Amino acid sequence: MTAPARPHLALLASVAGAMIVALDGTVLLVAQPSLQRDLGASVAQIQWTSTGYLVAVAALLVVAGRLGDRYGHRRLLFTGVLGFGAASAGIALAPTVGWVIGLRAAQGVFGALLQPATLALLRLAYPADRLGTPIAIRTSAIAVAAGAGPVLGGILVTHLGWRSVFWINAPVALLIAALALAVRPATPERGAGPRIDLVGATLLATALAIVVHALTGVPEHGWATAPTLLELGAALAVATLLVARERRAAHPIVPRAVARSVPVTASLTLLLVTTACLFGALFRVTFHFQETLGHDALASGLAALPMTALMVLGAPAAGAALRRHGPRRTAIAGTVLVVAGVAGLSRLGPAGSWTASTVAFAVLGAGFATVMVTATGSVVGDAPAGYAGVVGGLKQTAMNIGPTLGIAVAAGTGGSSPAATSSTLLTLSALAALGLLPASVLPSRRGTPGTAVASGTAVASSRTVALGAAVVPDDAQDCAR
Repeated sequence: MTAPARPHLALLASVAGAMIVALDGTVLLVAQPSLQRDLGASVAQIQWTSTGYLVAVAALLVVAGRLGDRYGHRRLLFTGVLGFGAASAGIALAPTVGWVIGLRAAQGVFGALLQPATLALLRLAYPADRLGTPIAIRTSAIAVAAGAGPVLGGILVTHLGWRSVFWINAPVALLIAALALAVRPATPERGAGPRIDLVGATLLATALAIVVHALTGVPEHGWATAPTLLELGAALAVATLLVARERRAAHPIVPRAVARSVPVTASLTLLLVTTACLFGALFRVTFHFQETLGHDALASGLAALPMTALMVLGAPAAGAALRRHGPRRTAIAGTVLVVAGVAGLSRLGPAGSWTASTVAFAVLGAGFATVMVTATGSVVGDAPAGYAGVVGGLKQTAMNIGPTLGIAVAAGTGGSSPAATSSTLLTLSALAALGLLPASVLPSRRGTPGTAVASGTAVASSRTVALGAAVVPDDAQDCAR
């Protein structure tokens, strides 16, 4: 294979790896009712087919990225996608719901292996100043996969049954594995490095797993209840131990150069806040359309199509804006659009017009695509190639915890009246506005690869970025799980 073809092959592997996870998440939602009837499962068991995946993937993303930095991202992508496909085939053969839950958790483990690798391959194949276009293509592909998932799932479940939605992952996974073997990044992979701190990795995975489990339980238990408070308290205690361990460790699980990078931490915060706002708003608006306005699921889905369309179309435009105006201005503009979009949805009354919702969803989709492309480019592009995996894992973690947090906020505010819905959406809009703070400290222009990380200590002394400690496609898809 010639050198010029390598970046395109890496982009194809990255997009395909991201899309299989995106499709899996949205297709599952359509298959769950049929799965429940066929296996005689309870509602709680069906919830665990999603929660088990979420806990596993969120807990292991950063560790998986670190493994990729040490052992090679192609190897992690190959292993992850084969395991993901094998677990999916196992679910298709599962005799009981218990097997489905266990295999979904295993699928989460392998999903955690492959997701950071798909981003790291782009960082290895493209220089930082050319990352905008491939990341925009990847974002558009994820939006297409997420939007097509329910349609594809509906066709498969209707004509072939729920098991078919898991069978289709197996041949696709084999194709992606073949792509992973064929990729030859222009920049050599690290393939070696300091040993991974197993104690720190365990503490990090435990803290993230507890946080995600606590947040997924908020819709059922509420915020100010013993189960939620106990779990969040336990997560805080484990996180405290992790910080103490990281300060003493010779090779912390999150390298100090990455932790001190303002562009990386600011981008992660922006992704966390924005995804929380987006998916919290989608959760609340869906209930508004179906319970207050009386629309069916199909009509509710069609109402949100302008958002998907603008995500697909907006990602390339965001890539162009990023090259022309730089990360700071582009991120601020995207955040303002997200705030405006959610605020527009809050004005939909009992007889809310389709025109108003169409405009609001379109603005929200354009803003989210802009934030995604800009923040992802900053996270991946401003980290040295040797840490591409760990920053990819951090980015995917924010993209998993953010939606879970947003749904917890939307479901935990109480009340389903139009007034309560409007109040919740305004709260989420205010949450999105907090993203203007990290957006404002992003670089005004893209620097050379790794420059921001190398100078992170000096910049951090003058600018402090508060990272929030906190799940529907790779990026956006996992929250739908």
